[in-house]
Amino acid sequence: MLLGKKLMGKTHYDILGVREDANYEEIRTSYRSTILDSHPDKLQKTSETSFPNHESGNRFLEVQRAWEILSNSKLRVAYDSELQASRHDFVAAEDVGLEDLMVENTGEFLELFYQCRCGDYFSIDSSELEEMGYQLLRDGSEVSLHISDATLPSSIILSCGSCSLQVRLLINADIKLQTNDHL
Repeated sequence: MLLGKKLMGKTHYDILGVREDANYEEIRTSYRSTILDSHPDKLQKTSETSFPNHESGNRFLEVQRAWEILSNSKLRVAYDSELQASRHDFVAAEDVGLEDLMVENTGEFLELFYQCRCGDYFSIDSSELEEMGYQLLRDGSEVSLHISDATLPSSIILSCGSCSLQVRLLINADIKLQTNDHL
């Protein structure tokens, strides 16, 4: 199960771009690459009048913190335990499948949503899914899901936009969805 961004931020594994069962060498290699890509000095514009990007500084600190936890075996074990406990403590209002979602083309992205009891919606867009490793492929008004990695989780937790209810979105690669309009 994967907790959506609205419920929980990215895990340290997500930040470094490694699987949760990655070994030390895989984590170290990914850390080195990621820290170089997110270093504020590298991202700062060459112009003397430019100001350092606050978001890039935060990204750098996130990467550094993830490395501090995942490179230390004792801290990693404690972190993994907390991560698993947070996943097991979760209770979804209901389980929904991709076929239960309405799909709307918003121009740049596809928006997938499911109506909540309160009248608002649980939603996720194609860019968020792509960031998690799932790709929505369009063919006319038909949309299919492509999973790039067999080790990806089979569910995502979505929170309502207004109330505290959450649903578990069950991921099934063999599904085709219809959009509300012609793409």
